[in-house]
Amino acid sequence: MLRIGSTVLGVSDVKRAVDFWTKALDYVPRDDDFDDTWAVLVPAEGLGAALSLGLSDTPAQDKPRVHLDLYAGDAEDQDAEVERLIALGASRVDWDSYPSDPDFVVLADPDGNRFCVIETDRG
Repeated sequence: MLRIGSTVLGVSDVKRAVDFWTKALDYVPRDDDFDDTWAVLVPAEGLGAALSLGLSDTPAQDKPRVHLDLYAGDAEDQDAEVERLIALGASRVDWDSYPSDPDFVVLADPDGNRFCVIETDRG
């Protein structure tokens, strides 16, 4: 039986991506010997999905078909997480496809990879 082992993001600077994503997610490199071309990050607490970062010369997509959804709690938690991620180097994306009452905020990591911060506590 198959299972997902890791989500892979293409990045232009692996060390910069490791710095951002380890702080954003409280992850750590799986191996101490990651290099300029590849790193696998895992949760510091040991449970959860891995995130792999691979050197790529392909530019980030403005509207990617695949992206990360990061779950926050209520609207206050979501706002706090969005601001924390921006302070770490993420940026807001001017997203033209928001519904009228979105439960998500679209951000981009320092490489331009889009991801969403989801408010999960809506009734």
